Amino acid sequence: MTSIAPHGSWISPLSAADASAAAARYDGARFVGREIWWGESLPEEGGRSSVRRSVDGVIEDALPAPWSARSRVHEYGGGSWTADAAGRLYFVERSDQRVWALHPGGEPMPLTPENPHARHGGLRWQHGVLLAIREVHDDSPVPRRSIVSIPLTGGDVREVVAGSDFLAQPALSPDGRHLAWVAWDHPHMPWDRTQIRVGELADGAVTTWRSVTSGDTAALQPEWDAAGRLAYVDEPTGRWNLWRRDAASDASAEAIAPADADTGGGLWVLGVRWYAPLEDGRFVAIRTNGTDEVVRIDAEGRASTVDVPVRSRAVVEDVTGSRVLVSGAAPGVTGIWEIADDGSVRLVVGTRSDLGDEWIPAVRPLTVPGAHGEVHAFDHPPTNPRFTAPDGELPPYVVLVHGGPTAHVGGVADSRITFFTSRGIGILEVNYGGSTGYGRAYRQRLLGQWGVVDRDDVAAAAAGLAADGRADAGRIAIAGGSAGGWTVLAALVGTDVFGAGISRYGVGDARLLATDTHDFEARYLDGLIGPLPQAEALYLERSPLGHTEGLRVPVLLLQGAEDAVVPPTQAEAIRDALAERGIPHAYVLYDGEGHGFRRSETVIHALESELAFLGQVFGFETPGVAAITLD
Repeated sequence: MTSIAPHGSWISPLSAADASAAAARYDGARFVGREIWWGESLPEEGGRSSVRRSVDGVIEDALPAPWSARSRVHEYGGGSWTADAAGRLYFVERSDQRVWALHPGGEPMPLTPENPHARHGGLRWQHGVLLAIREVHDDSPVPRRSIVSIPLTGGDVREVVAGSDFLAQPALSPDGRHLAWVAWDHPHMPWDRTQIRVGELADGAVTTWRSVTSGDTAALQPEWDAAGRLAYVDEPTGRWNLWRRDAASDASAEAIAPADADTGGGLWVLGVRWYAPLEDGRFVAIRTNGTDEVVRIDAEGRASTVDVPVRSRAVVEDVTGSRVLVSGAAPGVTGIWEIADDGSVRLVVGTRSDLGDEWIPAVRPLTVPGAHGEVHAFDHPPTNPRFTAPDGELPPYVVLVHGGPTAHVGGVADSRITFFTSRGIGILEVNYGGSTGYGRAYRQRLLGQWGVVDRDDVAAAAAGLAADGRADAGRIAIAGGSAGGWTVLAALVGTDVFGAGISRYGVGDARLLATDTHDFEARYLDGLIGPLPQAEALYLERSPLGHTEGLRVPVLLLQGAEDAVVPPTQAEAIRDALAERGIPHAYVLYDGEGHGFRRSETVIHALESELAFLGQVFGFETPGVAAITLD
């Protein structure tokens, strides 16, 4: 029997603590001998990044506390660990950014020397060689980056190749004679323009190299197939598809199973891979056109879908023979799946709440017209089998804006979304112009238009939802983090669609971001807005802090005290502007947190604060969650 209660006040068995526990982050997975290992962030241990394995059905740490495998290359890290078939673990220790080795039954031993200016990431074990990306911060305005090989028994770390502002995704040929990698330089980002380069190796270092892609596209992820040919992702047709060529000749590249979908995405973290060659000549790949799917591609280029439930954030983690590990998010679960030799699929490890499928909202893809073209979004309606709303009451909604802004959401209800939908609050996720997953043209819609296209697109999506009679137009909030926080603030000062805003470590002044942020994104805004100082007037025009007179609705600001990407000064400037105008607001600063919240106590407090804020602003009770004080 269902009870009747206003939207937002439905009683849910999913607490913020439950949602935090079901929000583990996975960082890589590997076949290690007969076992499967994976990286996992542990909120209950202060966000420590462990490497774990399952032994006889019992999960245990391969990397024990207090060790934490986390890279800070590019600040976002990635590729913080790898392992060989004998069970030797190689990892980047968070505290010193050195590479360490842990042999079974032993203690971690350092492989790289002490250097407070050096960071490592993107570890890759190939053909008996341990490769990494090394980043050295010295007196130069741009850190020196190189691909290095790391000896396992002592000796000097060998620089294999350098000479670019950024390098990523090294791939060693099976015969050890060639290295392929991705390179790009300021002011480009890796989703704008890159090159796939192939170099000849002599005595462990690249002697000569050449580019095998044009440099006018965002080519990604070189790999060597079973026949020794070079495969990679490129987008000359406007979609990231698989290509292959003979790296030793000038023969033209051939497309592998071209499709109107993307195999590729934003290279925010090192080590991410969207496809892999199999030993029998086939490929396994992720394809994205709004949502993700996993496909196998045979030797004739025919693609067939593999029944893996993952629909968002899908990554091909590892292969051995024809077995495959895929990570990502599926309805109700985030985890790692194994595709066996016979094509069967099983969940290796996953985090989900104890709620049944009846609690998971049925996602509805939504496409609405906008000022700059079609806008893609996913609607997660309020869902609780025990409650219904009074007749005629439309639900409040939160429009979620992903960060990046070059990123993507796949329309999967994770624990955070279910935390709200189970209480009668709808969620609308928007892939505004600039998002990946819809081709290069959609991604480039944001070039020169950050703060305009994203603002207009989220407003169009919210207005379209209300026009369909699915949301209460007077109770639509907007929430986002990082670049999503910028869009939140831009929408609040530049539109009248939203009744409240929630900004997590959001950008308020683009000029401050351009001068304060780290090197990976130091020139990002050249493409999104324009180069400084020439475009300073445009930065002022676009920045929400330049238009605080447009702030009219309550705002919740959540910020990490140790955020090096968007420092607290950004949130505090918005807080001061809200206070000066007398706008109800709250500012919460979390000690020990950086750009993105990792500690369980932070995630819990932030979720409860957001719910309490929405209840206070939109006028509904929040059972089990304390009220929030607005200044």
